[in-house]
Amino acid sequence: MVYIFNTSLRDNKKIRQELQEVIGIGKLKANQICDKLGLNPNLRVNQLSLTQTDMLIKSVDQNYYIGSELKKMIKDDIKRLIRIGCYRGFRHVQKLPVRGQRTHTNAKTVKKRGIIFVIQKKNEARVLKTMGVKRKLK
Repeated sequence: MVYIFNTSLRDNKKIRQELQEVIGIGKLKANQICDKLGLNPNLRVNQLSLTQTDMLIKSVDQNYYIGSELKKMIKDDIKRLIRIGCYRGFRHVQKLPVRGQRTHTNAKTVKKRGIIFVIQKKNEARVLKTMGVKRKLK
């Protein structure tokens, strides 16, 4: 088993398939990397030489964001959207779909997970707390 990019790659699988296990590398990027390095499509992970492994690591580190770097960039982008107060930022805060999907019939599980319902009794009126906003229920 080869351990690169904080991911353990299985020895008996093809290199193009195993590169897709790395966070941030999909099918297209895996094919681009293998074509750029001139790796055989049928080459297995255990058949990689040390020089090929080194070239693979250098190429991916120089050209792509992967793993924790990619996750940090995505988090920072979302925080920036929230900070500037744009529509997408508000949708992220409300835990609703961001890219224009409908919410009337779809995205019900997202809506349920994003909002915490707490029902309390105050002066014999039930109050619903939703993300810091109080509304009285009838």
